[in-house]
Formats: sequence, C-alpha cells, structure tokens
Amino acid sequence: MRILVVEDDPKIADFLRRGLAEHGYAVDLADSAEVAIDLVSEDIHDVLIVDIMLPGMDGLDFIELSRERGVRTPVLILSARRSVDDRVVGLRRGGDDYLTKPFALAELLARVEALLRRSGPSPGEASVLIVDDLRVDLYRHEVRRGERTVDLSPREFAILEYLCRNRGRVVTRTMILDHVWNMRFDPKTNVVDVYIHRLRDKIDRPGSRQLINTIRGIGYVLKA
Repeated sequence: MRILVVEDDPKIADFLRRGLAEHGYAVDLADSAEVAIDLVSEDIHDVLIVDIMLPGMDGLDFIELSRERGVRTPVLILSARRSVDDRVVGLRRGGDDYLTKPFALAELLARVEALLRRSGPSPGEASVLIVDDLRVDLYRHEVRRGERTVDLSPREFAILEYLCRNRGRVVTRTMILDHVWNMRFDPKTNVVDVYIHRLRDKIDRPGSRQLINTIRGIGYVLKA
C-alpha cells in the first residue's frame, strides 16, 4: 500500500513517514498542494493524508480540486481545527475522515486501515493475491501457505505483497528498496537480502515448493 502525505511541517511529515513505513506502507511526501496535485494525477496511492493549513493552496482546496479531476483515493484530513463545523466542512469538501492534531500514531494507523477496508480493491484488483498455495490477504494483512498461517512483520508483508503483485517478473534490489523503504540504491546495504532470507524461512519451509527465487546478480522473482 502506498500513501501520499501532504504536510508542510517537516517534523510532522518525517514523523508520519517513519511511522507509516515501520508498519509496511510506502510513503511519498509533498510539502504543498501544488506538488501534491501532480503526484495524485499518477493514481498510484491508496490513501492521501492531507493537512489543511498548507502554503499557497490550502488542503481543502486541494482535496476539492482533486475530486473535480476525478481522483477517488480516500482522504484522511489532518487539522488543528477541532470544532464540529470544521469537521463537517472538511468531509463535505471531499474528505473521507478527519483527525485533529495532536494525534496518536496508533489512531492514525487505525483510521488508515479503516479507509482501506471501506475503499476495497480498485476495479480489476483482487483483495487476495494467490501464487500456487500462497494466499496474501491485503486488507486483513493475513498470509497463508497451504493450511499454515504465516506471521509476518509489516516490512516482510510489504515485500511479499510487492513480489506477489509482480509474480513471474524479476524485481531488483533497487526496486524493492524504492518501493518498501523509499530508499535510493545503496551498494553497501544488504537489508533487502536480510529480509528475503527471513521471508524464505517463513514461506519456503523444507518440504514445500520454493516460491521465492534468486536471480543471481539481478534480484528476485516469486513464481510457482
């Protein structure tokens, strides 16, 4: 799942980026509505988190403009405005949920999960990814290999989801770093290899068919 955070306060933006990434989300940041409007046009995000008080075009104008342009991505509004009237205005202008500052990360994560459940899969997109006897439920965050339940960390789940969405295609370490960690390639890091090793221990146990395959010198491919 990929989330766009539209927030001009660097500390809050970094807090959200780190908190969401630790729970398996890929995160893009925009510090203004003008930057964000170009990003939402790519239609690659599952949720938008939008602060109301932005420089230039404010958050509500951005949401309204996005809706006028056909963007249907769920929007969680962040605001220091706490009155009922402010919340009603935010929801009527295109927001799907409203969270006041200051907020707890646990509540924000719960609201993001609720928006994902309500929005459901996009047209033509399955909510359960299946490769051989591996089932990955995107909205319950549940993984099964045959009759066995597999417990994964948020980061492991994010990598497995990415491999499943690209099943049969080779994905490089750079692609995984960019999608899961939002990191540019660093030849000194072996973090991808470490997580793939952990996934193999949980997914490809002895006696089961190997699904996660290494393409030496290039990356990995998930295939039956």
